[in-house]
Amino acid sequence: MNREMLMLVDAISREKTVDLEVVFDAVEAALASATKKLHGGEVDIRVAVDRDTGNYETFRRWLVVPDSAGLQNPDAEELLSEARERIGDIEEGDYIEEAIDSVPIGRIGAQAAKQVILQKIRDAEREQLLSDFLARGEKIFVGTVKRLDKGDMIVESGRVEGRLKRSEMIPKENLRSGDRVRAFILGVDATLRGPQIMLSRSAPGFMIELFAQEVPEIEQGLLEIKSCARDPGSRAKIAVVSHDRRVDPIGTCVGVRGSRVTAVTNELAGERVDIVLWSDDPAQFVIGALAPANVHSIVVDEERHAMDVVVDEENLAIAIGRGGQNVRLASELTGWRINIMTAEESEAKQAVESDSVRKTFVDKLDVDEEVADILIAEGFTSLEEVAYVPLQEMLEIESFDEDTVHELRTRAKDALLTMEIEQEDKVAQVSQDLRDLEVDGKTLPPEFIAKLSGGGVHTRDDLADLAVDELTEMTGVDEERAKALIMKAREHWFTA
Repeated sequence: MNREMLMLVDAISREKTVDLEVVFDAVEAALASATKKLHGGEVDIRVAVDRDTGNYETFRRWLVVPDSAGLQNPDAEELLSEARERIGDIEEGDYIEEAIDSVPIGRIGAQAAKQVILQKIRDAEREQLLSDFLARGEKIFVGTVKRLDKGDMIVESGRVEGRLKRSEMIPKENLRSGDRVRAFILGVDATLRGPQIMLSRSAPGFMIELFAQEVPEIEQGLLEIKSCARDPGSRAKIAVVSHDRRVDPIGTCVGVRGSRVTAVTNELAGERVDIVLWSDDPAQFVIGALAPANVHSIVVDEERHAMDVVVDEENLAIAIGRGGQNVRLASELTGWRINIMTAEESEAKQAVESDSVRKTFVDKLDVDEEVADILIAEGFTSLEEVAYVPLQEMLEIESFDEDTVHELRTRAKDALLTMEIEQEDKVAQVSQDLRDLEVDGKTLPPEFIAKLSGGGVHTRDDLADLAVDELTEMTGVDEERAKALIMKAREHWFTA
């Protein structure tokens, strides 16, 4: 009988093109399942089949758990203290095994065992097919819509299936059974019982791969798509760069009479594509990304990772786009927060900022407004700049002599030291739990904590009680950041 089992295992392995070990595992699981039914309860059974002879042994086993956890399943668990009375060096997570009588193959409640084996084989087959498919390294899944499953499309390519969720389809796109479809492979979800390959037709990666198929220069390494932003089915922007001076990146992606970009557009339900020249200069990149709007001037704020972009009145609507689409896509493409404004709005903002800087210089340097205005006119915007820019730069200011320059630098350094001491005092007033609060893997900077302390926020609960507008006014952070901080501060309310 054991020889017959070995022959059967070998036959199944060959027929299903499944590894021999997988079939043995399935047989062991079937025997364990049958044995478990005979014993009843939640017992844990392990069966070990000898791969050479077909003989097998059966063991009942208990998982060793810490005393503090208690027994959740007495039929299959044993406390560590009790286990060590029998086996002195046993550890938590080990198993205690006891040999029991094996169920004869002829007495297996045949149907149940057969189902276990077949299911194991089906799972192994599916995993093998999936592994073979993924090993090809393809990024676009080409197949036929097989059926609809709870709003999702199941797409079949050969014997492999992928799942295209409704949220990953192009809006207003109507796919039906039998339709030929292409989609981007997002990844694999091994927890799903059905198709595990997750697909998308709305992901930026799909457009990048479509261009890679249409533009040979990308595969050759002459061109590179740096980034992509999409409003699926409506409009998109891609940033391209040439690694060969002889190749025009935009013209190459457009193709002769627009053939290449048209092929991509047709695949994406008419989605219009703006092709932007990538630049390692962030300001130049943003200017290109806002096309077709003409930019008048641009101010870069490295600290906030934002840019104020000034456009003429007639370009304002173009720069923003319908429903803010153009500026939103440009922001996603470049990774910078973009604020569109007119010249008048820019002047008003600069006036407010100048007033703030002027007040700081007058108060902290103990100078009159005339001296403060000279510093502002020369491009100084902070006490740090006054204190630590190269001395020669300040000596070149015609309105100041050498003594004045040295005095201003000394006062600036003294003011910064005083402010640092005040900041440390304010931080010291804040509880440790607020100082330890982490957002995006980082604790709050001291200057931010000082602002909270100055506003009467000294504990994590104080921060959690704030409204978004209160926090933005107190610290100057934007609304999105304020929401994230407040929600993070409230986390312990729900996990305590």
